[in-house]
Amino acid sequence: MDYSHIFSSAKPLREKFAAFGFKKRGDSLVCKKELAGGDFYATLTICGETLTAQVYDSATDELYAPFDMWNARGAFVAAVRDEVQKIVDDFRARCFESTDIHKKYVAFVEREFNCKAEFPWAEQASAASKRYSDAAVFRCPNQKWFALVMEISYKNLGLASGEKVFTVNLKSDPERVADLVDKKTIFPAYHMNKKHWITVLLTSATDFELLRSLTEQSRALVMKQGRRAS
Repeated sequence: MDYSHIFSSAKPLREKFAAFGFKKRGDSLVCKKELAGGDFYATLTICGETLTAQVYDSATDELYAPFDMWNARGAFVAAVRDEVQKIVDDFRARCFESTDIHKKYVAFVEREFNCKAEFPWAEQASAASKRYSDAAVFRCPNQKWFALVMEISYKNLGLASGEKVFTVNLKSDPERVADLVDKKTIFPAYHMNKKHWITVLLTSATDFELLRSLTEQSRALVMKQGRRAS
């Protein structure tokens, strides 16, 4: 199972990986953790910025296939997945630097461009579904958006995790989009024109100085578009 999204959610402190139990194996780092009272074990494998987990039967060393099969249901496989998730969460907590740059980013935009966040969908969001209730837009003086901040799932960006993450959609030069998108912290735009917009994660893995620059460029492009329209 793929857990690589944690490299997008936080900044790795690789000097701490060994203390968690990772050992060098070829071009990869591998960590073995006991599960289910010793009847099974999980191996976490890091290759570059890819993190995967597999589960094995301790008595036979045979792969426990249902762990990776999303259509496999039942209390036991659910318990095993929960154990592995807790190991991954512990790994991120102990070996990654995680800071909330969502609030830092909003404060930067409001201060730098003298504009306040607007929440245009807050009133329409129902109690049952608040998917867009916290979505905030920042406007240029011409009233066009240059930044859209929202909380979405990593799955919305093509990653394996259903975990939520704050992101910002920014306008970009179409000739730069392909070079900017790394599918780690910068992605093709979610729910917007992918030729002209990008989605950037608001996590500690994101280069904040690059984020500042991309925001400035987005505002400049939207202002320029507004002048052409008038």
